[in-house]
Amino acid sequence: MDMAYNIAVVGATGNVGREMLNILFERRFPVKSIIALASRRSLGTECGFGDEILKTKDLDTFDFEGVDIALFAIGADATKKYARKATEKNCFVIDNSSLYRYHPDIPLIVPEVNPEDIEKINKTKIAANPNCSTAQLVVALKPLHDRATIKRVVVSTYQSVSGSGKEAMDELWSQTKGMYVPGQEVEPKVYPKQIAFNVIPHIDVFMDDGQTKEEWKMVAETKKILDKSIKLTATCVRVPVFVGHSEAVNIEFEDFLDEEEARAILRESPGIMIVDKRENGGYMTPSECAGDYATFISRIRQDSTVENGLNLWCVSDNLRKGAALNAVQIAELLGAKILKKA
Repeated sequence: MDMAYNIAVVGATGNVGREMLNILFERRFPVKSIIALASRRSLGTECGFGDEILKTKDLDTFDFEGVDIALFAIGADATKKYARKATEKNCFVIDNSSLYRYHPDIPLIVPEVNPEDIEKINKTKIAANPNCSTAQLVVALKPLHDRATIKRVVVSTYQSVSGSGKEAMDELWSQTKGMYVPGQEVEPKVYPKQIAFNVIPHIDVFMDDGQTKEEWKMVAETKKILDKSIKLTATCVRVPVFVGHSEAVNIEFEDFLDEEEARAILRESPGIMIVDKRENGGYMTPSECAGDYATFISRIRQDSTVENGLNLWCVSDNLRKGAALNAVQIAELLGAKILKKA
């Protein structure tokens, strides 16, 4: 009989936490018991796990003794406080915050790209989940890099408001309604400018060199997950879409890669779906990818302005592949490669 595990979802009442519960159930993860944990103000809130209703328990007083894997979907500050409580009780932590992503001893994993790095989890008992915009990008880059070696990537992102949490989704909704009802205009709170019917070229804080932290994350994480010699530059933009991040990606390779071969390689690669017809509607958009596991690739075409260049369009559900799904896939990897050996 296959092993089953005691699982805790930390931050179970948030967008990503609820999605983690859904995906654990959908993928039939071998769950012996499941515990929903949240802060005291969310205490008693109900979460669904299939047909089961889970009442949230207080993270502050919870004892992780006997829990095999804890999926963390809370901010970096709270993770710093509670992750150690879990690892001290021999519980593996898979963390969705930015806290551990750049720590040299902690693996940053996208299972389609660098599954072998799960072996490093034994050192700290923690694995990190990458930023949502990085996760879908490296899934697309990996098989092409294996074939033709990527030198440089220029990426522009079109990121949905769900990446900023529930309050941001509410702000887009209320601002949109307010545009049509005189006297009900809604001032920006979550974002520095209006998000409805607008785009904002600013995600996270500004850094000294003019990049935003989100842009820096894409560079640092791509290097850690895929290859430190890849040069990458990003412009990250928030758009008035509820769920689903899109990316326009320009790639320069060491070797020539024909667009037809690139399409064939990607079609056979894990986690990727190709939707690429040169006709009206022959491409994927974020509203169509919401709720799906795959990273969708469209608009694959040669870039004739450089010697070995390709352009492509990459779309994925940021709450799924960008966050919850990737965390569950790391848990599956952990079960298969580490816990089964224990």
